[in-house]
Amino acid sequence: MNIWSIILGFAFVLLVYGGANYYIGRRLYRGLKVVFPAVKGRLFSLVYGLVALTLVLSFFPLPGSVKHAVSWFGAYWMGIFVYLFLSVLATDVVLLIGRLARLVPSPLPAAVRFWSALLAVLCTAGFTGYGIWHATQIHEVRYEVKLNDPALARPLKIVLISDLHLGAVRSESRLEEIVARINRMEPDLVVIPGDIFDDDFHEIRDPARASELLRQIKTTYGVYASLGNHDGGETFPLMLQFLEDSNIRVLLDEHVNVDGLVTVIGRLDSSPIGEYGGLERKSFADLLPGLEPDLPRIVLDHRPSHIEEYGYDVDLILSGHTHKGQIFPANLITNLLFVVDYGHYQKDPASPHVIVTSGVGTWGMPMRVATNNEIVEIVLQ
Repeated sequence: MNIWSIILGFAFVLLVYGGANYYIGRRLYRGLKVVFPAVKGRLFSLVYGLVALTLVLSFFPLPGSVKHAVSWFGAYWMGIFVYLFLSVLATDVVLLIGRLARLVPSPLPAAVRFWSALLAVLCTAGFTGYGIWHATQIHEVRYEVKLNDPALARPLKIVLISDLHLGAVRSESRLEEIVARINRMEPDLVVIPGDIFDDDFHEIRDPARASELLRQIKTTYGVYASLGNHDGGETFPLMLQFLEDSNIRVLLDEHVNVDGLVTVIGRLDSSPIGEYGGLERKSFADLLPGLEPDLPRIVLDHRPSHIEEYGYDVDLILSGHTHKGQIFPANLITNLLFVVDYGHYQKDPASPHVIVTSGVGTWGMPMRVATNNEIVEIVLQ
């Protein structure tokens, strides 16, 4: 991808985002003007524009405290913006139908403009308020998976977490509870298929505390991780050091024999944001010669879009990435984009089992609507 493609893509996104905000702002201002006729359009545009700009500025390098404040506000605004746009659009569609059916007069009376704007704001407040609260709740999901051949020497309890996004808004606040819940499950093995970080290691407020908590995970055979698309970039060496200090073994297109029970294979993500220090994803065929032929194989691959890469030579694929859309209606979109965007899937009885988790954290907006933060317990037999 050349520089002009990046510039054009960024300009297009800004144009769409700016147009959507103009649409929202215009509708809200017209409703506000009904009850506060003295409000100046320029003042409203300035205030609304500065609020909307925080989301754009959060992606740029800024001084430490300013960066944190802008990123924090921009994350919440991302969710508010989505539901404001959908709510305003929904009220406009209803009003359009009403006018076509001659149930609503045209032009719109001032009272209708006010109540439609107020309804959009109230709907937005309801969705975002619920989403913020629901993102603090952690659910537990359990699957029983029976393998074909080779069989396990004994049942194995695996705990799967993904998409911690350490450094994102409120990501560290739930870490203590996550570790406590994992330990209550008494796992043999803990696996993390990617997006442990949120692009920039320096966004973690208290790395020492986060590392201390992760070291408290108790397992029989250890904690293993692969990398996701947010786990690369300029701070990649710091990420690897953090994981080593946290007693988490990162598999960089590598495998490990877990006490003669299973082979765990960790894949590099296919499209990282930034680089993995010069490392690139290999084809799975290149990894096969080094694998033990008589042990079940578990693959940690961040994106579930690669499941067709694996055949009968793999027993279980564990992924995250999708967040199951994180907020409605994005969950409907991920369901269309992926063969499996969430849950347990097996193409046919001889194919690998696939489990995709919605993740234990949030990206961008610290909200969950119609999806859950979750810890997954897998009993492998």
